[in-house]
This record gives sequence, structure tokens and C-alpha cells, in this order.
Amino acid sequence: MMSNMQDEYERPYAKILTKRLRESRRFIQAVAGPRQVGKTTLVHQVLAGLGPRTHYASADEPTLKDSAWIEAQWEAARLLPGQGGRAGAVLALDEIQKIPAWSETVKRLWDADTAARLPLRVILLGSAPLLMQHGLTESLTGRFEILHLPHWSFTEMHACFDFTLEDYIYFGAYPGAAPLTAEPARWARYIKDSLIETTISRDVLLLTRVDKPALLRRLFELGCRYSGQILSYNKMMGQLQDAGNTTTLAHYLDLLAAAGMLVGLQKYSGAVISRRGSSPKLQVLNTALMTAQTSSSLSELKRERELWGHLVESAVGACLANASATGSFELFYWRDRNREVDFVVKAGRKLIAIEVKSGRKRDTLPGLKAFIEAYPKATPLLIGGDGIAIEDFLSMPVEKWTEKPSL
Repeated sequence: MMSNMQDEYERPYAKILTKRLRESRRFIQAVAGPRQVGKTTLVHQVLAGLGPRTHYASADEPTLKDSAWIEAQWEAARLLPGQGGRAGAVLALDEIQKIPAWSETVKRLWDADTAARLPLRVILLGSAPLLMQHGLTESLTGRFEILHLPHWSFTEMHACFDFTLEDYIYFGAYPGAAPLTAEPARWARYIKDSLIETTISRDVLLLTRVDKPALLRRLFELGCRYSGQILSYNKMMGQLQDAGNTTTLAHYLDLLAAAGMLVGLQKYSGAVISRRGSSPKLQVLNTALMTAQTSSSLSELKRERELWGHLVESAVGACLANASATGSFELFYWRDRNREVDFVVKAGRKLIAIEVKSGRKRDTLPGLKAFIEAYPKATPLLIGGDGIAIEDFLSMPVEKWTEKPSL
């Protein structure tokens, strides 16, 4: 029943993509995001709402695909009934990154249609964000715009799967895994085998040069274990064997971020150079990546106040990090000696200091006060405790806090 609910549920991004396709043929629409956030389902929903003049094809089939396959699908869309009208037809190509030199072929065909004034609209999807982004920026400059699909929000998991706040914090936000939560051991195996291993082995290691694959895997595991904590690269090297150097670790952390798994937040400072030289605060983009690798159940973690506090903070951080990936604001942390602010949001000239009161001992440190003293124009925001309820914060779009003149 939950699988049907997932197919029927329409993410708000469907309206954005539909609007773009109906407005004009100015850009190729690239739908990007981590594995299993519903990219293919969303595009099928959009195509169903656009009528019969649509053609969908996926390169995710066992037979070998090449540039000729792209041309054949493109021609099939060109020949759809009504293609000559003002509205034109829509072509959606899924798993496009699996075809060698795909971007050059798409560029040639798109430019040919532009010159001939053919109104064909094009959607590109790919489960390997790294390679897809490379092809877009290298060959299709000025011809595309990206619709970023982040991990699902708490409100989406609640609406589609009736997740409670505790469910969301523990089981995370993978819609495909939601039907398995009644069997936690099976759910954990699915996350590890079908999501973590597949993303690392197929989206990162096979499609990007990684000289030390074992190191990248251990870095990911370290990031999940220490999500919500600040670790210098030197400390990371102390935790890892064959750690290479800090440049290698920073590069691998960037790869994991591009794959939608783990980010390293920079320390906020008025000086950009100081930000780039800071120790990263590790942050998972989906808390399922943390809990699937532990042996603790939901009830056991709730009894461990410190561990549950880390998980709650990571859930809030994942919400913020996913929202920042769309480019609407920048996300940092801040620390000065023993005073720390969990998250700092910078949206234009607006600065918001966010502290998560999750039950951890550090909650009593005067981080917000110190930050406001250092940056008087900043707005403090307390989540949890006697501040905004965690469920209320996760139930609202982050833009609510960044766009309002005051909080």
C-alpha cells in the first residue's frame, strides 16, 4: 500500500518542472539529485499531466547504449503527433550519464532543433550527479537549468507514509525504504546494500577517479559516526589508516557531498579565506545513513540521551543542508574556543544563528550569545527546548526563516 502511496504522491517540484516546460523551450531541463529521491517517478507524473505528446526512454537497460540510441529517441520525439505546433513535444531521457559522450550528442541535436525552430522540449535525468554535472557544464553551457531534488522532508514522509517525528529522525527520508520500517533489520540491509553500496560503487568509484577507494569508504563511515561534530583533517587522518593527505580527504568529502550522502560544513567567518581553511563539521544528508549502520533500535537510541541528541541535531542539519543545496542560502557552523553555534544560515545580507537544543550536555554553552556579540545584525534561532519545537521547524520550509525580515 505504501508503494502505491509513493507513486501517487506528487512532490512540489513537479509543479516547478511542469511550469518550466510549458513556459518556453529556452533550456534543457536537467533533474538532479541523490539516488532514490523520486526523480523518475516525478518525471512520469509530469509527463502524464502534459498529454500524449511525450516520449520517455531510459538507458538503464542491459543492452549497450551509445550516441545512436540518443538520436533514435530524439527522432521518435520529433515525430510525435502535434510536434509541429506551438506547444511541441517533450522528450525525457533517463540514466543519461550511462551513455559515453552523451553531452556532445545532446548538444548537437539541441542546437540543430534550435536552428530549425523545432519546439521539442527535453528533460535529462541521471542517478550519477557527478558525471551528469560534468557533462552539463563541459558541453551544454548556457543551454540548461537544473532542478535539484533533495532528500524528502519530514512533511513529505509524514504525508506519504504517516511517519512520526521519531520515525523521521531514526529511519530518515528514503521513500523506497519506508515500507520496510516494520522490519528494522531488513530496512537496514536495504539501506546499506541498495543505497550506500550502490551509490559509492556505481555513482562515485566507477564514474570518478578515486585513487584510494578504501579510504573514501572509511571516510564515509567516519562521517556517519561523527555527524554533527567538527573534525579537523588531521584528526580524521588519525582515525583512518592510509589516510593520504588533507587534500585527498577534502576532495573525497566533496565527492560524497556531490553524491548526496555527506557534507563538510565550513566555519562561518567574515573572511572567505578563513572559511576555506577551517575544519569541517561533518553532516549526513539523510539520517538513515547513520542509523542503518548501528545495531541500536529506535527505542534503544531514545534511551541514550547523548546519542539521540546527536541524531536529532543531524536531522535538523540534514534539513538545512538539503535546502541549501538548491542555492537559496549558504550553510555554515561557528565556533570560538568552547562556544559554538550549531548552524549559521547566510541568505544575502541576512544572517541566522541556529542552536539545536537536543538534550546534549553542550546545550548549556552560551554559543548564541557569543555569536550575536560578534555579529550584532544576526538573528538568533533556538530549535527545541523552550524555543521552536523540532517538529514545527521540520514541518516548515526553511525559506520561511530565511525570507522573513525578522524571526
